[in-house]
Amino acid sequence: MEELLQLHYGHIFEPELLKEINEAGSLREVKEGDKLMDIGQYITAMPLLISGAIKILREDSDGDELLLYFLEKGDTCALTLSFNRGQRKSEIRAIAELDTVLIMVPIQKMEEWSSKYKTWRNFIFDSYQNRLKEMLDTLDSIAFMRMDERLLRYLRDKQKLTQSDELNSTHQDIAYELHTSRVVISRLLKKLELEGRINIQRNKIQLLNLD
Repeated sequence: MEELLQLHYGHIFEPELLKEINEAGSLREVKEGDKLMDIGQYITAMPLLISGAIKILREDSDGDELLLYFLEKGDTCALTLSFNRGQRKSEIRAIAELDTVLIMVPIQKMEEWSSKYKTWRNFIFDSYQNRLKEMLDTLDSIAFMRMDERLLRYLRDKQKLTQSDELNSTHQDIAYELHTSRVVISRLLKKLELEGRINIQRNKIQLLNLD
């Protein structure tokens, strides 16, 4: 784990902090689709991503999900720190979008390191800022973008995230994450296929030209 920390976070944190993370943290590997955290759980650790990706979702009163943002290599979910204040329960769900390797750091270390290491404070602050911007982008897309524009943006984000031109998702999967119906998504995907921008296959979508 020490080598992974040095490789992925050595340019951010000083050696003393890297040593503490190595001593306090634990390496974890999760498979695509695994649930790392659920709504209503108490937060015990914060993730530092080494590779892969995690999607962060919210759930409404009817149990429908909405994709908020993705965490990628070098990211963390600073929201977990705010949830820990006062021992509040998580209001988000975290699911591995890809096979993912991460280091889980005990939540008790968060404030200790914030007062001890400037690099850690800056890292957490930047994480808050980035996650807030991504959530605002999500809100803007819901409020101001048509569903066809949101779908196209979603497909581009997935293509960039996975570094692949194949999206292994069903129409229902996409509908859940965009908080709409499968019928709407199927209709819009068919339109994109007729335009030659995608090719729809069984439980798979070939991304051809999303520019």
